[in-house]
Amino acid sequence: MKHPSSITFLSLTAIGLAVVVAAPGFGAQPAHAVVDAPTTDANITRLTTSLLEHSQLAHHPFDDHLAGTVLDRYLDALDGTRSLFLQSDADGFAVYRATLAQATRGVGDTSAAKTVFARYLERLSQRTAYDTDLLQRAAFDFTGHDRYSFDREHARRPATVAEAQDLWRQQLRAEYLQEKLGDKPPAQIVKALLGRHAQELRSMAALRSDEVLELYLDTLAHVYDPHSDYLGHEQMESLSIAMNLSLFGIGASLETEDGYCKVRELLPGGPAARSGQLKPGDRIVAVAQGHKEPVDIVNMPLSRTVELIRGPKGSTVTLTILPSGGAAGAPTKTTSLVRDEITLEDQQAKARIIDLPTPKAATATATATLRLGVIDLPSFYADMDGSRRRSATADVARLLEKLNAEHVRGVVLDLRHNGGGSLDEAISLTGLFIRKGPVVQTRGSDGKIQVDEDTDPTVAYDGPLVLLTSRFSASATEILSGALQDYGRAVVVGDSSTFGKGTVQSILPLAPFMDRVGLGHAYDPGALKITISKFYRPSGASTQLRGVAADVVLPSTSDFSDVSESSLQDPLPWDTVPAAAYQRMNLVAPYLAALRKSSARRVATEKPFADLTSEVDEVRKSLVSKSVSLNEVERRQEVAQAKAREAALVRDGRALQAVRPATYEITLKNVSTPGLQRWVPPANARGTDGAADPSAPADSTKDPWSADDLILNESVQILADYVDLLGRPAAPRAL
Repeated sequence: MKHPSSITFLSLTAIGLAVVVAAPGFGAQPAHAVVDAPTTDANITRLTTSLLEHSQLAHHPFDDHLAGTVLDRYLDALDGTRSLFLQSDADGFAVYRATLAQATRGVGDTSAAKTVFARYLERLSQRTAYDTDLLQRAAFDFTGHDRYSFDREHARRPATVAEAQDLWRQQLRAEYLQEKLGDKPPAQIVKALLGRHAQELRSMAALRSDEVLELYLDTLAHVYDPHSDYLGHEQMESLSIAMNLSLFGIGASLETEDGYCKVRELLPGGPAARSGQLKPGDRIVAVAQGHKEPVDIVNMPLSRTVELIRGPKGSTVTLTILPSGGAAGAPTKTTSLVRDEITLEDQQAKARIIDLPTPKAATATATATLRLGVIDLPSFYADMDGSRRRSATADVARLLEKLNAEHVRGVVLDLRHNGGGSLDEAISLTGLFIRKGPVVQTRGSDGKIQVDEDTDPTVAYDGPLVLLTSRFSASATEILSGALQDYGRAVVVGDSSTFGKGTVQSILPLAPFMDRVGLGHAYDPGALKITISKFYRPSGASTQLRGVAADVVLPSTSDFSDVSESSLQDPLPWDTVPAAAYQRMNLVAPYLAALRKSSARRVATEKPFADLTSEVDEVRKSLVSKSVSLNEVERRQEVAQAKAREAALVRDGRALQAVRPATYEITLKNVSTPGLQRWVPPANARGTDGAADPSAPADSTKDPWSADDLILNESVQILADYVDLLGRPAAPRAL
């Protein structure tokens, strides 16, 4: 996930500088010394280790235990399926365990990383040769009932080369069948797989020594926590491009996991987010330029993958995707995106007004309307220079002013795709809904707790409020959601919990540190992203790991995905600090039982939810089984069933659009314009008359609105129930 708050409210130069100067082993060389690449590698390694020891939140020394963990994780980083390295390889590397910590801290020795990588290339070459031979001479049979287990995170390593070859053969069969399910001819499948495996070997063999070092040091940083990273100079360049939006792309941040290029986050307003065809957790397995043949990117270094996905504005890139929650051998899908500039307008808050039909009390047939508002907040954005010319809080306040002027009875704040942003904005935006009080507590590496409060007694909106969240809601979003839930100010609706990232990172460019203490460098040493503090709610509970639990849980395929803090290795634990002093409003608890009951009834009886629940069940089964059938007939049945479920969801979405109540769109461009502008669904979701066309074939268009719309509609219904309940006196409660 992206967390701009990590770099917008912290002093980057102050953190860790004093400890670097004082750390043992530094300062022995003259300032700006000219050194060679091996010496640069050693200097970077020593500095990175020292910063992690002294500045990371846990202050854990890099001891023999952590060094042993680094060695284990480095093997897994190279061989995520535990099918390349033999057990004898791992046993042979164990000789480094007794000396790795001291060698790393003292002289920056990375010989272990180089030795392991050399053996990795040797085994990878063996597997490529074996796969090549097998593809050229063997005819695979898919009539049996065996399964391929793709989750080998804790599996034992093969004892012999022959045992490894058995694993390689099963992996190759799974890849072959996946291609065959796309109805490709055998010759084309063989060509594609030969190219994929040969390219993987070429790519890894071509890695420079500094790229191998980057992989090793990133592994070292991750044993402290999953959000501490070593960023090589190419990654720093990519970060700079992302911050300044100076290159055109698809608007997605990527990471690698078990050889796959995984979508970490979608940038609001970008081509990927607008398409509705890509979501966090999806794995990209191939990239094609325009109408050219796709290039397989499984096991390709991330920097190479990013180069393939970036490109000129207006050009088309086609991605082959393994959807989040799908097995490694599950059917893929393709989506074509036009690279584009991501404008400020695309990322700004926006609103809708919905005139929801409701039964009149007098008669059973007559209807009235209940006017409700929805605000979509993609991030807690702010100008990096602190000028606040661009502020999420100011924009939402303007939208709320318009909603108040139009006499809305309740508001949904949609935070489902909000990955975080500025801490200051999260605090001030929370203040739009409460009079004043603590919003977040932060515990730094020194153990001291800082309480950040909203001190402005002004309230922009004091009516019924629903927060719509998901697993993709993270960081600053969890601060606002947790605070408003603690105050009893808002009903939290959506996935069972948010992402669960309750930590703060700072990005420390290494070159200034190295120059200051006389550590020369022959190339750009990159930067260290380091976890320096932790967030807590006003109640004292951490948002780390557990996130913010929903008051009313709705069915969702993302709720069972591996997009969460708890799915990462070595996350920092959940804990508590003393509660801050704040005034609970208790506007939610008396009504929760009734809200849950009404929502559960709709979910259980309405057909769109039946189709969504069926899809959720399939995702859950896939995540539990962690394997796929290698029987072609069974797999084709699974593909047909998946397409039928997708078609049903799309039809449901179009049917919802066909009966959508009167809806009006409010943007920051028209917020000051008198009157309301009718909202019109996207053209690809409408028939020729502009209305939704539920009869259109499900696969005739890319329709991004179905499941998302269903959840939003239900959140609006929950808000309507809440407005109704608040209009009645609360039931007496036993004290």
